[in-house]
Amino acid sequence: MTTRAGTGGDRLLYGCMGLGGSWDTEPYGAPDIAQAEAAIEAALDSGITTFDHADIYRHGKAEAVFGEVLARTPGLRERIVVQTKCGIRLADGERPGIYDLRGRSIARRVEESLARLSTDVIDVLLLHRPDPLADPDDIAEALMSLHRQGLVRRFGVSNMGAVQMAALQARLDAPFVANQLEMSLQRRDWLEAGVLVNTTEAAMNGFPFGTVEFCRENGISLQAWGSLARGRFTGRQETPAEHATAQLITSLAEKKGTTPETILLWWLQRHPARVAPVVGSARPDRIRACRDAAQQEPDLTHEEWYELWLTARGAPLP
Repeated sequence: MTTRAGTGGDRLLYGCMGLGGSWDTEPYGAPDIAQAEAAIEAALDSGITTFDHADIYRHGKAEAVFGEVLARTPGLRERIVVQTKCGIRLADGERPGIYDLRGRSIARRVEESLARLSTDVIDVLLLHRPDPLADPDDIAEALMSLHRQGLVRRFGVSNMGAVQMAALQARLDAPFVANQLEMSLQRRDWLEAGVLVNTTEAAMNGFPFGTVEFCRENGISLQAWGSLARGRFTGRQETPAEHATAQLITSLAEKKGTTPETILLWWLQRHPARVAPVVGSARPDRIRACRDAAQQEPDLTHEEWYELWLTARGAPLP
């Protein structure tokens, strides 16, 4: 099978977490497959060709319904990049949810994802969360074994800081291509960590300082999950700052002949650190509302970008 090699640097990704039905172990059905088909079609129509998964999404059902669509759509696999994650184990009965990046667990979960996705190779594999008990050498050995077997092409991480990334990268022969973090106009700690140095506010910002800079210097794409701010600026607003920001976003969208969703994504994409938003809605209309962000360079001036930031912040910069 010939497939596109993912680089982790695409302009926009489609996040498949909303596919597969309910968040339980009940089997998926024909309506769930139809929903996945509609979402995939909307993403492709919008110019999105990278699809982001995780083995835990809907207890594996997100990968499974996606695999159903791949199996029944000849030629689709060759047109897209498939990315998935491993490293989280969901709660099971009396056992709480835990993290697990042991080498043998990584290998087993990749095999399971390949089967559910109906593919023989994962283009990009991300380590979903840091596991404090994991041995970096064991992780590296597992990843490079998967690479040598032709089961995984590229690697990255999710929800990790610069020091954690550097420790793993030093042991790998293949460079990381992505770090997926929660980033949006609402979740701005990744941005503000770099401007709050030497201020009293810095102690309240828990984002690992230097992570954005590390990724930028090493050519690692920052993938932004939660990029549409959970509808906070395009649906309900709960604070005066959110209401003012929603009004500004609507005004800018009308001015530029695009959608509010695109303005939100452009704000992330305008940052020079190669931010690639992940669009996670399962609604075809909302996916298509992001089309301009997938197909055009961000049309925001320096001043417009700062106006969005300051309005959402609700306070002046230090």
